[in-house]
Amino acid sequence: MKTSRKKIDFYQVVCIVILVLFAILMIFPLYWILTGSVKDAAAINAAVPQWFPQNPTLSNYVRLFQKPAMLWLWNTVFSSVMAMVLTCITATMAGYVLAKKRFVGRHVIFTLMVCAMALPKQVILVPLLKEMAFLGWHDTLWAIILPVVGWPFGVFLMKQFSEGIPTEMLEAARIDGAGEGLTFVKIVVPMVKPGVGALAIFTFISAWNDYFMQLIMLNSNKNLTISLGIAKLQAELSTDFGLTMAGAALAAIPIIVVFLAFQKYFTQGITMGAVKG
Repeated sequence: MKTSRKKIDFYQVVCIVILVLFAILMIFPLYWILTGSVKDAAAINAAVPQWFPQNPTLSNYVRLFQKPAMLWLWNTVFSSVMAMVLTCITATMAGYVLAKKRFVGRHVIFTLMVCAMALPKQVILVPLLKEMAFLGWHDTLWAIILPVVGWPFGVFLMKQFSEGIPTEMLEAARIDGAGEGLTFVKIVVPMVKPGVGALAIFTFISAWNDYFMQLIMLNSNKNLTISLGIAKLQAELSTDFGLTMAGAALAAIPIIVVFLAFQKYFTQGITMGAVKG
């Protein structure tokens, strides 16, 4: 028993060491961006890198806010939050209907949803661009919000969570006189809340980092997102690494905040999905 216990402890120590090393490798780029954003040009371009800022300064952020950085940040936050909220609402409703309602063509619709998940975004880019231009939404934030709302993965994820809702509870609510809307809000949504939290994180990060779609759909300076704004600054000021790192740090903060806010639901969602599988 002691030998077995020692072996288990040894493997646990090895696993922890490996995980810590991987965590350091993943966190180091963010650390380098944050520390680089408070360095002056001499420290950033020094032959010997400064692992810790010796003379930290906020001048890079001051110069960044002299640009329309706050407008770019607001555009990104607005588009990502709207995409997240609308996707969670529509995907939860569609997933519930596909999981618990019986109607002709239900399996065909779900199969098409699964097939759509395999399509790369570049395949539908041209028709999507024409559709946005026809509706008059090209070069507006809605051109990058609405395509995310129809994300097939969100419907697929919420359908899997809705499968676990007991049918008896839905029938009891119907017998008690609850309509579809009340049943959905009072019973369905609380039971699939972990899935909604996981979907919220996935959608927000996907919308925030969708540089390709933002590049195609947005042209004017007032509608640029923070990613496009940083790319523009990098093109104009290719050697000003401090300003670029300050913009990258500003772009990373909201993602970290959203992940920390929904981390509990994200963990529950992944755990429930693993148990169901």
